[in-house]
Amino acid sequence: MKLISWNVNGIRACYKKGFIEFIEREQPDILAVQETKAHPDQCEPLLRSPAERMGLWSTAKRKGYSGTATFLAPTLPPPKQVNYGIGIDDFDSEGRFVITEHETFTLYNVYIVNGGSGPDRHEFKMRFLKDFAAHLRPLVKAGRPVIISGDLNIAHRDIDVYSPESLAMESGFLPEERAWFDEFLNIGFIDTFRHFHPTARDRYSWWAYYERARIGNRGWRIDYFCVTKNLVSKLIGAEILDGQSGSDHCPVVLELD
Repeated sequence: MKLISWNVNGIRACYKKGFIEFIEREQPDILAVQETKAHPDQCEPLLRSPAERMGLWSTAKRKGYSGTATFLAPTLPPPKQVNYGIGIDDFDSEGRFVITEHETFTLYNVYIVNGGSGPDRHEFKMRFLKDFAAHLRPLVKAGRPVIISGDLNIAHRDIDVYSPESLAMESGFLPEERAWFDEFLNIGFIDTFRHFHPTARDRYSWWAYYERARIGNRGWRIDYFCVTKNLVSKLIGAEILDGQSGSDHCPVVLELD
């Protein structure tokens, strides 16, 4: 099974830059998309269910903002259950979750808050992180196989950013955010890219448009597939498709047996 996660930074804009062609070439069984910035009724039918995939959309109340969508290949059985949040309206109203229950795992397509616009938003992000971890703990404790996919808006380790010293006080790489990521892994999750590439450097999934950072590979690795430890034996590979254009993020891939 092939899963891909991609923050498309506007699905309608990405559509004009080869989104459908990307899907047809890569043929993911599950595609988890973040920052759609659109409601399905704002998109043409081909984009609502691209390449004959079932489209599950979680939209923000505020138009043109946030949003997630999960697209399932027609070869997959329909999910047993779909949820569009974790039961906390402050977060769910921003369209930050599509949660699909499959036969052998639960998939979270999540777009974690960007806390960079000021102290209030940083506080909101830290509350989101705390509540999300609290939501996950009982699932992991109960032994449910869980996959977390998406833009987590945190670079975890020094090798996950191009300049750890100069970025140490930037949102997304703050000590308290990185400490939360430690806590998140300690709940019982594995960062799949680091599982296969523990020391790889210069492998990023986001580059700032305004700095033309992609040209010099001045990036951050903030897009992830993380799985519970009871799925580790099923892992085949995890990669970053850093040659793919269409967004300021690039897709990340997980392959499972």
